[in-house]
Amino acid sequence: MKNLFCLSALSICAWYHAQNLKDFEAPNRYQKIAEAKGDLDKDGKDETVIIFNTDKKINLDDRDDFLRTFFILKNIDGKLKIWKENNTILFSSGMGFYSEDNAPPEITIKNNSLSIAQIFNTNSRHTQTYKHTFRFQNGDFYLIGSHDRFEDTCDFNNLNEINFSTGKVIIDEEYSSCDEEQNGIQKNVHKEFIYPFKTLIKMNNFRIGENKLKVPGLKKALNY
Repeated sequence: MKNLFCLSALSICAWYHAQNLKDFEAPNRYQKIAEAKGDLDKDGKDETVIIFNTDKKINLDDRDDFLRTFFILKNIDGKLKIWKENNTILFSSGMGFYSEDNAPPEITIKNNSLSIAQIFNTNSRHTQTYKHTFRFQNGDFYLIGSHDRFEDTCDFNNLNEINFSTGKVIIDEEYSSCDEEQNGIQKNVHKEFIYPFKTLIKMNNFRIGENKLKVPGLKKALNY
């Protein structure tokens, strides 16, 4: 009886919350660049996630560098409602060396989790790839996975991966040379360890690169 009462109370709270969500209407000057659908809260119904280039410029010069934002939308009685909005995870549209050639962020919804991948060039030879995964739990979205790959055309390929749910961290650094005759190439590094993350980071509190952990056994820190 107690379990039945708790389940009913949760259902009522969820219904009340859903009824108070704001209707979604895309701003006229926003440009949709990515969209995906999938169930994020295990209720058997698909949510819709949409990424936009906004009309807000990051720089005041003539460069097309606009703030990006994304919405997580619920379909309630045939209407899209705003469940979550975030603009701290996404880089602006002008990020990188060849920003005009950047692919739009890629959204994936799998196993009730939301992943957003972003790829850009930091110069003519270096490519940066980020993928961050979030899961809805305890009433909010939390960061549960981080994938960070930084690679050169032929000198290096470095990967950092973190599973915040299990605490597993993987560091994999491969080095070579564009010059086949070069000696003294830096040694490859591969390290796996468990890090005791005390708390998960909420989606709206997360900013790429502003978090740090000390790597045991190596004189380096990992930013994520």
